Amino acid sequence: MLSQAMTDCLNKQINLEMYSSNLYLQMGSWCAYKGLDGCANFLIQHADEEMGHMRRLLAYVNETGSLVILGAIDSPASQFNSLSEVFKKTYEHEQLVTSKINELVNLAQTEKDYATLQFLQWYVAEQHQEEFLFKTILGKIEIIGTEGQGMFFIDREIGELATRKNIETTTMTNPESTNISV
Repeated sequence: MLSQAMTDCLNKQINLEMYSSNLYLQMGSWCAYKGLDGCANFLIQHADEEMGHMRRLLAYVNETGSLVILGAIDSPASQFNSLSEVFKKTYEHEQLVTSKINELVNLAQTEKDYATLQFLQWYVAEQHQEEFLFKTILGKIEIIGTEGQGMFFIDREIGELATRKNIETTTMTNPESTNISV
């Protein structure tokens, strides 16, 4: 069984992951409203990933015999000044999530809770990938720009990221779906 401190921190992380999902859904809706379908699809897909992160944490807490407590989720902002702002906020949010995962890892180390420490290693790697992904998107926005046709190319590029990610996910969860001819 988890310590009360660890249970409390994992419950906070569960709620943060739900907020993350809501944040990305809201951002995706803003993008759809602005006609940025590629960005909208990407962010909505990312919202689904965040819910998967939450469910993974929830299952772990349940497996340990501890009680999951779901709290109220704050409403995310619904208006943004630009697409650049949307992705700057996603990057900043992922940095926040990384800091919270690091706090959980530190607590697990301090408590010598090696099972939880091992469980959290997936999140450590995932957060590295998340920060790299959003930093890459910000770099593309900076290089391509969002003026004139730049917005079209950014939207298309981010939409292609969503498509590639969807193909990778489908292939990983359903290996029979790959059509490899010999």
